[in-house]
Amino acid sequence: MERRKFLKGAALGAGATALATPALAQGAKQLTIVSTWPRDFPGLGISAQRLAARIAELSDGAFNVEYFAAGERVGAFDVFDEVASGNSQAYVAADYYWVGKHPGFAYFTSVPFGMTTVEWNAWIKYRGGQALWDELAGEFGLKTIPCGATGTQAGGWFNKEIESPDDFRGLKMRIPGLGGQVISKMGGSTVSLPGGQIYENLVSGAVDATEWVGPYNDYFMKFYEAAQYYYTGGMHEPGGGLGFGMNRAWYDGLSDWEKAVIEAACLEEHANSYEEAQALNGEYLQRLIDEQGVQVRNFNDDVWDGFGEASAEVFEEVRDHSALAKKIDDAFQANLREIGNMMAQFEITFVNQRNRVLGLG
Repeated sequence: MERRKFLKGAALGAGATALATPALAQGAKQLTIVSTWPRDFPGLGISAQRLAARIAELSDGAFNVEYFAAGERVGAFDVFDEVASGNSQAYVAADYYWVGKHPGFAYFTSVPFGMTTVEWNAWIKYRGGQALWDELAGEFGLKTIPCGATGTQAGGWFNKEIESPDDFRGLKMRIPGLGGQVISKMGGSTVSLPGGQIYENLVSGAVDATEWVGPYNDYFMKFYEAAQYYYTGGMHEPGGGLGFGMNRAWYDGLSDWEKAVIEAACLEEHANSYEEAQALNGEYLQRLIDEQGVQVRNFNDDVWDGFGEASAEVFEEVRDHSALAKKIDDAFQANLREIGNMMAQFEITFVNQRNRVLGLG
């Protein structure tokens, strides 16, 4: 393919400079990608496969790309160590799965009361977020960049209505990241299960509730067979960014052109996955209601206040973890306030008034 033309018009209007096309080296570089999602998994899994195929296509033979879904090479939650060790070259995952290694990883997926996808993109690309991600990932021998987004995620699937913060006491819920720590602060019992194991645990009663993504992704998971109450707009993942994590030594050995190919493919899929979800969520929410009788609910203000109080405790613990955790939280919160305030005055003001005038929502 014409590489100059591709790079000049690279995804997301990144303003990429046209690069000279290098002669292909003798033999392609191996790029083994491992994922946290099963093969052909609706939404997230298909997005990861699409990304792997796109890198292979755009590299025009420079990379020998092999893709392994969860369980095909290593387990879903083993991909971090697999890539950090150099056994594979890259993973596709939500980095908040790694909060047990460092709580700072949560900020590079989503955190309670955090940034929407649009706000998070601005922070990562233009306000120093990527540099902090590099600093954190570098401590583990990794280099990670955005490669997917879900938009604001649903509050979750429950087998009972949630009418007060006390309803979380004793509740067994699948919810990873700092959001899971918030539910624990509220008296719940939380676990972080790979996507392919959620349904069986919900149906068996091993968990009472689960969060996943949003209507489009959730429709195919059939959670409604065990939990009929579906809560919109969760506090835990207002953005839901995904990461393409590469072995740092391998990445450092790439040419500028090879790095540009990977970055362009990742940015393209980052946009595609977000736009796909926004295009389909409304349709699939209605299908959940009409076809499966799902009861859609919103958390009330008392529940949201309970989330807020518990979140404040969680963030204090994150900041106490290490100097780097505090540095990440300081930067994140400062940018959230600046970017979020601008969003509130312009976009949110417009959306609220548009919906009022047109009778939407």
